[in-house]
Amino acid sequence: MAISSLPGKYGIGGFSKEAYDFVDFLAAAGQHYWQILPLGPTGFGDSPYQSFSTFAGNPYYIDLEKLIEAKLLTRRECDKADLCDSSDRVNYEKIYFVKMALLRKAFKKFDRNDKTFKKFVKDEKSWLTDYALFMALKEEEEGASFIGWEKGLRFREKKALKAASLRLKDEVEFVYFCQYCFFIQWEKLKKYANGKGIEIIGDIPIYVAADSADTWSHPELFLLDQNSNPKGVAGCPPDYFSATGQLWGNPLYDWKYHKETGYRWWIDRMQHCFRLYDRVRIDHFRAFDEYYFIPYGDPTAEFGHWEKGPGADLFRAMEEELGDKPLIAEDLGFLTNTVFELMKECGYPGMKVLEFAFDSKEDNDYLPHNFNRNCVVYTGTHDNDTVQGWFPTLSPEDKKFVKKYLNIRTTKNLHWDLIRLAFSSVADTAIVPMQDLLGLGAESRMNIPSTMGINWMWRMERDAVTPQLTETLLEMTKIYGRL
Repeated sequence: MAISSLPGKYGIGGFSKEAYDFVDFLAAAGQHYWQILPLGPTGFGDSPYQSFSTFAGNPYYIDLEKLIEAKLLTRRECDKADLCDSSDRVNYEKIYFVKMALLRKAFKKFDRNDKTFKKFVKDEKSWLTDYALFMALKEEEEGASFIGWEKGLRFREKKALKAASLRLKDEVEFVYFCQYCFFIQWEKLKKYANGKGIEIIGDIPIYVAADSADTWSHPELFLLDQNSNPKGVAGCPPDYFSATGQLWGNPLYDWKYHKETGYRWWIDRMQHCFRLYDRVRIDHFRAFDEYYFIPYGDPTAEFGHWEKGPGADLFRAMEEELGDKPLIAEDLGFLTNTVFELMKECGYPGMKVLEFAFDSKEDNDYLPHNFNRNCVVYTGTHDNDTVQGWFPTLSPEDKKFVKKYLNIRTTKNLHWDLIRLAFSSVADTAIVPMQDLLGLGAESRMNIPSTMGINWMWRMERDAVTPQLTETLLEMTKIYGRL
């Protein structure tokens, strides 16, 4: 359940009362984990997997009610903003213009000499200083990518950076304020969840966005040419999701440089993640073994090639400094023997997605009778259709196989049949998208890979969680020994 998908009155889910109510629901239903999508600030396309920073938080999630309580905003200002066009969809354009304008109003009343605020800025300076200046410059440049900035700023010449820091001092401090509010509110929500026995599973993209504070402030981490353009970009070859592959466009890591620095940036990144989350899922884990290199400028991902990644060397360095941290490896897609070996060496649980299981032509690794215990089973993920949206798209043979495997005659409650299958499996952990708990159709799908402008919008209706849903989920959790 993404934070953005929570109900609430201000156009997008956030760290509001509804988030605390959701935690209460999970606790009452006997659950232990709440898995969320990446928390970073979203940019073009609104994807949480294409963030302006791998360390920063999304200001869209800041709870305006708490700013009203702090007398930084008035209820009239917030209600007058009329942020909510629809109760079940996020209007990102409106959030960008209207909610950010409200946060600017709140900042004007905020005491910048507040001791906790100043301490936050000091404690987080390793990433916050660069990020704040990057966002201030983006605002000045009307959102343009840093690749198009004037040379001195693009290549971070000292004189140009100093002049920009002075010129944009107010805007830089506004970004500090947004991050301060985000982290204060998120840490409070996480503490509440942990106190109720709910652990947070975070989700991090393996790559950073091309137009991000990370790429701009640390170009040495990436395979870039002398003009800061990527030599190659990330994606994956043609597969189940797309006939031409997926062209993500992220810059690729210079793994040789990372190794020479003892993987310092990665260790710092993971340390930051485990401050935000109790457990972390790493997206596209297979790229640590081999990553797909697509020549920069190619219109599709069809003509890329595989390059060797850092392998277990990176994870040994991380474990040496951070200890044995609970990671989930997103190991979906075409896997080679070397990926299996890396998974085995690291010991991380992989993912089993039930929507990938029902190919009537073969005995599939995603069928529960083929599971080992060390895995996390999902009915589907943010990249899949909902169960009720998925089933009608299957071939007649596969539909028949689903019914046979589940021993059912009707698919009216197929979402519960698949949830039962997940819970009854030997997988150590079972995760269900909220849309499947609610039995929603394709209109509630979160993301269709390789498309833009229609994704990341779904929001849960305010009264969707009922006592009956809580009771049913609790009973199923009890039956299969998952309390």
